[in-house]
Amino acid sequence: MADARSGRIRMWRWRRSPLRRRCDLVEAWVVLAGWLLALLAGVVAGYVTVGAVERAAADQRAQSRQVTAVLVEDADDKVPARVPADYRVWAEVRWTGADGGTHTDDARVPPRIKAGATVPVWTDSHERITSEPLSGGEIRLHAVSGAVLAAMCATGAVVGVVWGVRQFIERRRLAQWALEWERIDTRNGWKTG
Repeated sequence: MADARSGRIRMWRWRRSPLRRRCDLVEAWVVLAGWLLALLAGVVAGYVTVGAVERAAADQRAQSRQVTAVLVEDADDKVPARVPADYRVWAEVRWTGADGGTHTDDARVPPRIKAGATVPVWTDSHERITSEPLSGGEIRLHAVSGAVLAAMCATGAVVGVVWGVRQFIERRRLAQWALEWERIDTRNGWKTG
């Protein structure tokens, strides 16, 4: 007995056929344009995100400066500043700012150092303690991960819109088929459903 499986006909919406409807051709163009737009949107979103991350890191580096601060209190009995893997503790430090004034704030310092020791801290343009600017490797990591996430979101948004348009086209196609079946039924004087 012969195998009754039929092969899948690829790109059937693009071929001329009496069974192809105009909505089939419109759907083919929508899918093609959707894939191209999704690819373009992903690439553009990725590049824009990389530029934004690099600009933000450059701004952070430009507004930050490292100063030498004096520890005001002992850092012996302090608890770690963050997770157990982070060995630094919070302690009060004092430093002279770019404006010549003396400033005091809490900073993360190595544990078990005595008052009067000097520690390096980073300050911003308003003489507030800030985190150390990102290193080159950290900037690359943030840029790449942000670009991948932005590209996935942009691509997903375009694919979602294409899916919605295809659902609309499918509903219209089914409505057209129902209307044509009804016309065939009533023309012959009988109804099938």
